[in-house]
Amino acid sequence: MDWTHYSFRSLWPVPAPPAAVYAVLERVEDYPRWWPQVRSVTRLNDTTGVLTVRSLVPYDLIFTGRAARRDPAAGVLEITMSGDLDGWARWTLTADGAGTLAQYDQVVDVNKPLLRRFAVPGRPVFRVNHRLMMRAGRRGLAAYLEAV
Repeated sequence: MDWTHYSFRSLWPVPAPPAAVYAVLERVEDYPRWWPQVRSVTRLNDTTGVLTVRSLVPYDLIFTGRAARRDPAAGVLEITMSGDLDGWARWTLTADGAGTLAQYDQVVDVNKPLLRRFAVPGRPVFRVNHRLMMRAGRRGLAAYLEAV
């Protein structure tokens, strides 16, 4: 087993229609406004940006995200990631009654030396850290959509 390889899936029920959720999720530069753990996003061009994220565990992850797929009709946003994390992440949005079910999938390999060094003993902590980050993101997105 490669202890530095992670696969995550999160499901976010969001009380807004898919088009509204998609419009917010495609504006990555606004993520720090509603997702506390996304500390900064620096746009490099229309399809690429550098993101810094930090959750409960006191370390920053910095990676470059590049748009791989933008499909509003299918409700799909996907990026490739390189830097402290290498891999991909994808949002898939589906109608759920009057709201949306936002599915977030991520498959990454960790490159940050400190996280690689503590890969085996730290794995449960890193997974909990990710869950807490995703929970805060879901809450932040719902509140942000309610306010706009």
